[in-house]
Amino acid sequence: MRRVAVLLALGVALLTPGIALAAPKASLVDVEDEVMCVTCKIPLNIAEGPQPDRERAFIRDLIDQGRTKEQIKAALVAEYGRNVLALPESDGVGLTAYAVPLALVALLAAGLALLLPRWRRRAPAGPETDGSPPPLSGADARRLDEDLARYSG
Repeated sequence: MRRVAVLLALGVALLTPGIALAAPKASLVDVEDEVMCVTCKIPLNIAEGPQPDRERAFIRDLIDQGRTKEQIKAALVAEYGRNVLALPESDGVGLTAYAVPLALVALLAAGLALLLPRWRRRAPAGPETDGSPPPLSGADARRLDEDLARYSG
Protein backbone atom coordinates (compact mmCIF):
# COMPACT_ATOMS: atom_id res chain seq x y z
CA MET A 1 0.00 0.00 0.00
CA ARG A 2 2.85 2.33 0.79
CA ARG A 3 4.46 1.62 -2.55
CA VAL A 4 1.27 2.68 -4.37
CA ALA A 5 1.17 5.94 -2.41
CA VAL A 6 4.83 6.65 -3.17
CA LEU A 7 4.37 5.85 -6.87
CA LEU A 8 1.25 8.02 -6.99
CA ALA A 9 3.06 10.92 -5.32
CA LEU A 10 6.01 10.49 -7.69
CA GLY A 11 3.66 10.48 -10.69
CA VAL A 12 1.91 13.64 -9.52
CA ALA A 13 5.26 15.33 -8.91
CA LEU A 14 6.44 14.44 -12.40
CA LEU A 15 3.20 15.53 -14.09
CA THR A 16 2.82 18.84 -12.23
CA PRO A 17 5.51 20.69 -14.25
CA GLY A 18 3.92 19.30 -17.42
CA ILE A 19 0.55 20.69 -16.37
CA ALA A 20 2.10 24.08 -15.65
CA LEU A 21 3.75 24.06 -19.06
CA ALA A 22 0.51 23.04 -20.75
CA ALA A 23 -1.28 26.16 -19.47
CA PRO A 24 -1.45 28.71 -22.29
CA LYS A 25 1.06 31.50 -21.84
CA ALA A 26 -0.42 34.94 -22.24
CA SER A 27 0.93 37.27 -24.88
CA LEU A 28 0.47 40.97 -25.48
CA VAL A 29 -1.25 40.33 -28.82
CA ASP A 30 -3.64 37.88 -27.19
CA VAL A 31 -4.68 40.31 -24.44
CA GLU A 32 -4.47 43.53 -26.45
CA ASP A 33 -7.45 42.77 -28.69
CA GLU A 34 -9.75 42.11 -25.71
CA VAL A 35 -9.11 45.32 -23.78
CA MET A 36 -9.73 48.98 -24.50
CA CYS A 37 -7.72 52.13 -24.07
CA VAL A 38 -9.49 53.84 -21.18
CA THR A 39 -8.80 57.29 -22.62
CA CYS A 40 -9.50 56.74 -26.33
CA LYS A 41 -12.32 54.20 -25.85
CA ILE A 42 -10.99 52.12 -28.76
CA PRO A 43 -9.39 48.66 -28.74
CA LEU A 44 -5.88 48.73 -27.31
CA ASN A 45 -4.43 46.93 -30.33
CA ILE A 46 -5.15 49.97 -32.55
CA ALA A 47 -4.82 52.77 -29.99
CA GLU A 48 -1.79 55.03 -30.08
CA GLY A 49 -0.58 57.51 -27.50
CA PRO A 50 0.81 57.73 -23.97
CA GLN A 51 -2.11 56.02 -22.18
CA PRO A 52 -2.21 52.97 -24.47
CA ASP A 53 1.56 52.69 -24.09
CA ARG A 54 1.18 52.70 -20.29
CA GLU A 55 -1.47 49.98 -20.50
CA ARG A 56 0.76 47.88 -22.78
CA ALA A 57 3.68 48.28 -20.36
CA PHE A 58 1.41 47.20 -17.49
CA ILE A 59 0.36 44.11 -19.49
CA ARG A 60 3.97 43.28 -20.39
CA ASP A 61 4.96 43.44 -16.70
CA LEU A 62 2.16 41.03 -15.82
CA ILE A 63 3.18 38.69 -18.65
CA ASP A 64 6.78 38.76 -17.37
CA GLN A 65 5.42 37.75 -13.94
CA GLY A 66 3.89 34.66 -15.58
CA ARG A 67 0.26 35.67 -15.17
CA THR A 68 -2.46 34.04 -17.28
CA LYS A 69 -4.73 35.97 -19.61
CA GLU A 70 -7.61 35.95 -17.12
CA GLN A 71 -5.34 37.12 -14.30
CA ILE A 72 -4.06 39.94 -16.52
CA LYS A 73 -7.59 41.03 -17.39
CA ALA A 74 -8.56 40.96 -13.70
CA ALA A 75 -5.51 43.10 -12.86
CA LEU A 76 -6.44 45.55 -15.63
CA VAL A 77 -9.97 45.83 -14.21
CA ALA A 78 -8.54 46.43 -10.75
CA GLU A 79 -6.19 49.11 -12.11
CA TYR A 80 -8.41 50.89 -14.68
CA GLY A 81 -12.00 49.80 -13.96
CA ARG A 82 -14.51 47.69 -15.92
CA ASN A 83 -14.36 50.02 -18.93
CA VAL A 84 -11.01 48.51 -19.84
CA LEU A 85 -12.67 45.29 -21.01
CA ALA A 86 -13.75 45.23 -24.66
CA LEU A 87 -16.61 42.78 -24.12
CA PRO A 88 -19.82 43.99 -22.50
CA GLU A 89 -20.91 42.61 -19.14
CA SER A 90 -23.11 39.52 -19.14
CA ASP A 91 -25.93 41.13 -17.16
CA GLY A 92 -28.01 44.29 -17.22
CA VAL A 93 -27.35 46.65 -20.09
CA GLY A 94 -24.41 44.54 -21.28
CA LEU A 95 -26.80 41.63 -21.78
CA THR A 96 -28.76 43.81 -24.18
CA ALA A 97 -25.65 44.14 -26.35
CA TYR A 98 -25.79 40.37 -26.84
CA ALA A 99 -29.56 39.83 -26.86
CA VAL A 100 -30.76 42.52 -29.29
CA PRO A 101 -28.65 41.46 -32.30
CA LEU A 102 -29.48 37.81 -31.71
CA ALA A 103 -33.19 38.61 -31.43
CA LEU A 104 -33.08 40.66 -34.64
CA VAL A 105 -31.37 37.85 -36.53
CA ALA A 106 -33.93 35.35 -35.23
CA LEU A 107 -36.80 37.67 -36.17
CA LEU A 108 -35.39 38.19 -39.66
CA ALA A 109 -34.92 34.45 -40.15
CA ALA A 110 -38.49 33.76 -38.99
CA GLY A 111 -39.85 36.46 -41.31
CA LEU A 112 -37.98 35.03 -44.27
CA ALA A 113 -39.14 31.51 -43.42
CA LEU A 114 -42.75 32.69 -43.42
CA LEU A 115 -42.65 35.01 -46.42
CA LEU A 116 -40.34 33.21 -48.83
CA PRO A 117 -42.77 30.36 -49.64
CA ARG A 118 -45.54 32.90 -50.25
CA TRP A 119 -43.36 34.90 -52.63
CA ARG A 120 -42.41 31.77 -54.55
CA ARG A 121 -46.04 30.61 -54.89
CA ARG A 122 -47.37 34.00 -55.97
CA ALA A 123 -48.67 34.03 -59.55
CA PRO A 124 -47.09 36.50 -61.94
CA ALA A 125 -48.85 39.85 -62.22
CA GLY A 126 -51.12 40.36 -65.18
CA PRO A 127 -53.13 38.04 -67.42
CA GLU A 128 -50.09 36.73 -69.32
CA THR A 129 -48.15 33.84 -67.91
CA ASP A 130 -45.56 33.44 -70.68
CA GLY A 131 -43.79 36.73 -69.94
CA SER A 132 -44.75 38.45 -73.22
CA PRO A 133 -46.14 41.99 -73.10
CA PRO A 134 -49.89 42.53 -73.55
CA PRO A 135 -51.14 43.41 -77.06
CA LEU A 136 -51.35 47.13 -77.91
CA SER A 137 -54.69 48.84 -78.15
CA GLY A 138 -55.60 50.63 -81.38
CA ALA A 139 -54.84 54.07 -79.89
CA ASP A 140 -51.48 52.93 -78.55
CA ALA A 141 -50.52 51.33 -81.88
CA ARG A 142 -51.43 54.54 -83.77
CA ARG A 143 -49.43 56.71 -81.31
CA LEU A 144 -46.45 54.36 -81.61
CA ASP A 145 -46.55 54.55 -85.41
CA GLU A 146 -46.69 58.37 -85.26
CA ASP A 147 -43.71 58.51 -82.88
CA LEU A 148 -41.67 56.13 -85.03
CA ALA A 149 -42.44 58.17 -88.16
CA ARG A 150 -41.46 61.39 -86.44
CA TYR A 151 -38.09 60.08 -85.14
CA SER A 152 -37.06 57.99 -88.14
CA GLY A 153 -37.71 60.71 -90.66
